[in-house]
Amino acid sequence: MVGENRALRPFWMHQIVEYIIGFAMVSVAFQSPAPAVPAALGAVVILNPALTKGPAGAFRMYDRRLHRWVDVAVIAAVVLGAVFPFWSIDSGTRMLLFRLAVVLVFVWWHTDFASKRERKARREAMVRPSSEDIGRSAGRTVAKGIAGARTLKDKYEIGDDA
Repeated sequence: MVGENRALRPFWMHQIVEYIIGFAMVSVAFQSPAPAVPAALGAVVILNPALTKGPAGAFRMYDRRLHRWVDVAVIAAVVLGAVFPFWSIDSGTRMLLFRLAVVLVFVWWHTDFASKRERKARREAMVRPSSEDIGRSAGRTVAKGIAGARTLKDKYEIGDDA
């Protein structure tokens, strides 16, 4: 997953977004005629980042790797809460729960769950060109451009004389 070409956001952002989504679900429950399901799902969404060892974790009971898979279960619970017809939830709340589940999936997909130690090791393992290599490459590129321009100039100057 690390080698893929997608932007990975820091884990603290992931936790903050989960808090916001959880509180949004709880606030929807206050306005819903049947508040039990959105309130319970909101509480579960809030508890997940609170129990995780991370920058925004409150109780820090489990690590990020477990949080990653607990997220999948939480997202599945939110989707099931939105689509199961035997819970008496109004259609607006169902749609909002489903949309918030989509946001949770997006956030989950674009999160870097690596610990600080793992990220540091990953950065050190990356092969980066030195400043000398970059300067040398830039100089060669400019030299090739100038040589090409001179060739074109000479070609057109010879063609004008004929």
